[in-house]
Amino acid sequence: MKRLALSVVVLGLLQGCASSVDEQAICGSVASYITPPTSQSLYRVVVTHLDGKPVISRPYYKLTAGKHEFTVAELIESPELKVKLAARKPKNIDVDVKAHLQLHLAAEFNQDRIYTGENTDYWQPVIWQQEPHECEFANPDN
Repeated sequence: MKRLALSVVVLGLLQGCASSVDEQAICGSVASYITPPTSQSLYRVVVTHLDGKPVISRPYYKLTAGKHEFTVAELIESPELKVKLAARKPKNIDVDVKAHLQLHLAAEFNQDRIYTGENTDYWQPVIWQQEPHECEFANPDN
């Protein structure tokens, strides 16, 4: 009887370990490759940093679920953009990555008034679209 109880406990622990590994392999993604609708004052961005570390910009990033900080530079091409080049600085956005979900980043161009000079308030990074997306790390240790 003790052996049976011990076997059940060991089996339960092993199943717990297996599901933990599976959960570690699951991911979500954050993308910036789709051109958002400029009719909604949305423009593309380029990712420069992820969680404080410089990155080479990619179409999308596979990430563990949870909070991640992106630093992005806007690619706004609009005749209404009147700020100086010095105002066109990267900004941060905190993204809550969810498993099996792809989030799309964009720059939202504020056109509530004319921004001039070095005013950086003319835009903010946003998540403009999300969609289901199967995502799994090939090696959970990465």
